Amino acid sequence: MLRAIPSRRTGQPRYHFRRIVPALLRPLLGKTEISLVLHTSDKLVARERAAALYARTGQLFRAGKMQHPTKDDLLALYRDLIQSYEAALKAQEESAEKVLEAERAQHLIEKADLVTKQSTFLNTVLPHMEGLLKGLGQLRHTLEKREIWSVTEKQGLQNQITTFCNLIQTHLPHNEDKTDGQKSSSKQPRSMKLSTAADKFVFSVPSKSAGTIKGTGKTVALFTEAFGDIPVHQITGDIVGEFYDLLSGLPTTHGKGKITLPLRDAVREAEEDGAELVSGKTVKNHFSRMSPIWNALVLRDLAPKNPWANWSFDLTQKTNRRAWSEDELRTLLTSKWLGRVFPERTYRGIVRIALYTGMRLGEICNLRNEDIEVLNGIPCFHIRPHTVEIDGKIREWSPKTSAGTRIVPIHSKLLEKGILEEFRNAGPYFFSELPISNFGVRGANFELIFSKHKRRLNLPTQVTFHSFRHLVSTVLRNQDNHIRELWIDDLLGHEATHKSQGTTQYTSAIYLQNLQRVVEAITYPDDIANW
Repeated sequence: MLRAIPSRRTGQPRYHFRRIVPALLRPLLGKTEISLVLHTSDKLVARERAAALYARTGQLFRAGKMQHPTKDDLLALYRDLIQSYEAALKAQEESAEKVLEAERAQHLIEKADLVTKQSTFLNTVLPHMEGLLKGLGQLRHTLEKREIWSVTEKQGLQNQITTFCNLIQTHLPHNEDKTDGQKSSSKQPRSMKLSTAADKFVFSVPSKSAGTIKGTGKTVALFTEAFGDIPVHQITGDIVGEFYDLLSGLPTTHGKGKITLPLRDAVREAEEDGAELVSGKTVKNHFSRMSPIWNALVLRDLAPKNPWANWSFDLTQKTNRRAWSEDELRTLLTSKWLGRVFPERTYRGIVRIALYTGMRLGEICNLRNEDIEVLNGIPCFHIRPHTVEIDGKIREWSPKTSAGTRIVPIHSKLLEKGILEEFRNAGPYFFSELPISNFGVRGANFELIFSKHKRRLNLPTQVTFHSFRHLVSTVLRNQDNHIRELWIDDLLGHEATHKSQGTTQYTSAIYLQNLQRVVEAITYPDDIANW
């Protein structure tokens, strides 16, 4: 019924409708089959049109099988069939054109908004840059009058001032009273930005389908949210790789609810919650939308190569996260840490706490120094909602659920390793060297760098940072020393079926002793415990 025939000009499939005419009606219609071009390369659209044609041809055949049909009756019905099909085809084409116009209008609105924001930024920065330029000019004048520096020192400083002035003047907008010759000579060639490239090679191309424009718009929006609307020559394999990591960490629910979290926040929460992630096919689709843009850029010498090509994607069935095995832990713990965003001691401290508490990554990264308390003689982490002011900005944080507010006794192995003495400081946060991401999230950078480190060691995708939490739960539930499920759930901050103990009971001496007993039941082989 539906047949795809490659186009001789483009090579893309063009769909045709084909249906065999019943033998009884062939002498009347003068043909053995009905074949019509569907005028589309979109399979879904072709199916809709073919279904409509199938219904109308069925009506034709039924009429032809009446007791005394005339040839004129059948020809009239056949002509009506063709007219109905052409009318439906025209309506669908008009609908597709309207959708395409709407997508283009939306893109232009977003582009105009971006230009407005850039103009506002430049208007804010311009006075300061002009002031800096004036200050450098005064410094040059002062330098020429001073006699205490040698000729070599003066020349070195003057060279630095000249370099700074050139950098500032390059980015300052030109005055409108300059002559045309001055304007043309001072213009610097600029690399095309991503939004411009997408508009030129996708959004403004009439042959692109509405589905392609919509999908590319989503991918470009995700990329610009993560890295900004940067020039295409700055989008290297390293940045594309980081985007690959972000996409691979997105939950399947991202963008499908009333409220959509920022991209990096969504990845962080998915990691903490062990949420189901998007498939490799989804990541591949995003890359497939960006790659044609770069193919066009490379052909025009606007980009040296296509960083979106030749990536591998996991197209197998999704895997469930699980606990670390002992061999996988040994591989992780004995490998050299190559991260540069924060020191190795921060990495080791966070991993050790995860190993001996099962705390979520966000809970560890947001620990404050005041959250280290000694209750009834037992050192504890107090996980609770809090507000911190840093550089005049208010940062609020709270656990994922009400059960997340809890007391976690500190394991003797952590105390033995001197974790309190090593990390306690005068600042607000326990891990003071951990940076805050551009979106104000503590732990987002750690999560991405940890994932890269894990992949470098060829560790399986089933194990992530959240797997430490699975590991602690597995170790405790496999114990044969009568540890109650209620205590394990309270230690991990699980929403259990039993009634919540409440924060008041957390501080009771007996209950803290029970929690400490649970924590101390977390044990590992000596080579892992001594890491």
